[in-house]
Amino acid sequence: MSDLLLSPEHRYAKIIEKTRFEEGNELSILNLGPTHPATHGIFQNILLMDGEKIVDGEPTIGYIHRAFEKIAENRPFYQINVLTDRMNYCSAPINNMAWWMTVEKLLKIEVPKRAQYLRVIAMELSRITDHLICNSILGVDTGAFTGFLYVFQFREKIYEIYEEICGARLTTNMGRIGGFERDWSDEAFRKLDVFLEDFPAAWTEFENLFVRNRIFIDRTVNVGPISADRAMSYGFTGPNLRATGIDYDVRKSQPYSSYEDFEFDVPVGQSGDTYDRFCVRNAEVWESLSIIRQALAKLPEGPIHADVPDYYLPPKEEVYTNMEALIYHFKIVMGEVPVPVDEIYHAVEGGNGELGFYLITDGSRTPYRLHFRRPCFIYYQAYTEMVKGTMLSDAIVILSSLNVIAGELDA
Repeated sequence: MSDLLLSPEHRYAKIIEKTRFEEGNELSILNLGPTHPATHGIFQNILLMDGEKIVDGEPTIGYIHRAFEKIAENRPFYQINVLTDRMNYCSAPINNMAWWMTVEKLLKIEVPKRAQYLRVIAMELSRITDHLICNSILGVDTGAFTGFLYVFQFREKIYEIYEEICGARLTTNMGRIGGFERDWSDEAFRKLDVFLEDFPAAWTEFENLFVRNRIFIDRTVNVGPISADRAMSYGFTGPNLRATGIDYDVRKSQPYSSYEDFEFDVPVGQSGDTYDRFCVRNAEVWESLSIIRQALAKLPEGPIHADVPDYYLPPKEEVYTNMEALIYHFKIVMGEVPVPVDEIYHAVEGGNGELGFYLITDGSRTPYRLHFRRPCFIYYQAYTEMVKGTMLSDAIVILSSLNVIAGELDA
């Protein structure tokens, strides 16, 4: 039986058994999690310790499993979006856009260029917040609190931009099938300009605090390395794969939302260790800033949603005054508009890697089957292998550099 299928009690017993292989040994068992603050989420690792050295471990997941896939099978397509931004809540708009693009692929909807560019801006802002949180928290886990306090204010500035776009901050429910519910306000663009003006200097200073910091280097270089072959065999994607030297990026290999219109590099590392993962995310922030500037410079005029009245909610003022608009609003919200029978997969480059939706429809008001490809669930399986032979303090920074988001891991 696979270890992942064993109950927590059986896994615990399996680890205990390993302490008996040698008479007089001094091995001990340590529970890392599920509520320890250093785990960055609600999941558990039962570690077999020889002093402070990790001999083996057994992971336990599912503490906040919310059965999103099964819930989605009983919800109209519009009501599924609020599930997606509760997976990786550090970059919720990417999840939102990925879901809308999946539905649009199903319905064969062509989204206007302006909406595509605005989506790119929202997704790259999300990528910045995701990497900003990951790398600044990694600094905290190595004993450097200053960098976190310094850059965290810029996550707040991005959330203020979100607020101007959709009224929400953390779990955004941003966008609609076919584009956005409304065009961005002048204030949203003004706040975006201020962010682009102020953030680069702060991010440069943040990098200077860590990239050549002797303590940080000692804590991260050659800590938790994984080879390109092993990463590929586990199914790694995103920064954790690119840190091993493989330049796979969904935005380049399978462009969506007009990413082919923008020039950007795909940063890669060499050794796949904690330091490389940190540096790759740092470099990706600079690329995201470049993409946002390009999108703003080339932002076309035109509609911000496709002409699909069967799927796009009419303006609220029309709902209040026009019977036909009220009927469309009711049909769309209640999921009474039919969809074609089909089987599709759509993926985007999420904050942690390839975020995909595998959707099967039977023509009813809800998905017949919906599977979320969550990058965290993929690469967390390698964690035990990566921490074997390391010190307990190394296990913390390895987990931090992988950027495991518990909401995405369990979903």
